[in-house]
Amino acid sequence: MRKQHIVVLTGAGISAESGLKTFRDSDGLWMGYNIEDVATPRAFKKNPQLVLDFYNMRRKEIIQAKPNEAHYGLASLQLKYQVTIVTQNIDDLHERAGSENVLHLHGEILKMRSTKNEHILYDIEGDINLEDLASDGAPLRPHIVWFEEPVPLIETAANIMTSADIFILIGTSLQVYPAAGLMDYLPHEIPKYIIDKKIPSVQHLTSITTFEKAATQGIKELLEIL
Repeated sequence: MRKQHIVVLTGAGISAESGLKTFRDSDGLWMGYNIEDVATPRAFKKNPQLVLDFYNMRRKEIIQAKPNEAHYGLASLQLKYQVTIVTQNIDDLHERAGSENVLHLHGEILKMRSTKNEHILYDIEGDINLEDLASDGAPLRPHIVWFEEPVPLIETAANIMTSADIFILIGTSLQVYPAAGLMDYLPHEIPKYIIDKKIPSVQHLTSITTFEKAATQGIKELLEIL
């Protein structure tokens, strides 16, 4: 008998309870930095050292962070369902909690790549330094999809959405595109569950159940239903 396919779309809100700051705080800054100064190709070209320092710092914080009950709750769904997690997060907390099928839309901070060839990838847990080069001789950069760059896996993610029997949205404001547009690919009639401290605008969707609370509490209540 085929297991039902649960597709989950997660954002920064699910990792917030692990101590990782959400991407956009109310002051419009990310950990005290303007996003334009650390998360665009122009920023890297203008001041590569600043960008590398920023991501080296974030990498240390993510390595020290631990998965929370929301991450573990999603992993536990694999016992009953086929589960695919599409995440906007660059951390590895889903994987460390035991989730086996995770697609990182915006890259992975524990990887680095050639600035010339995005397919030349390396695992990393330490720092990236200005003098570090890839095998093609090009400087290395974080394996992150920055603002103003295309999202290579967006079509793959859209196809995943079309195959959902059940959909769960956790910890995302649906303000960052093209990720927010993935909702348009969901089958119309399937049950959709939304967990967030502030439920995003989803008037165009049907069959919605909302949990307006933090991810850990929302997942706990959702697991009692599924």
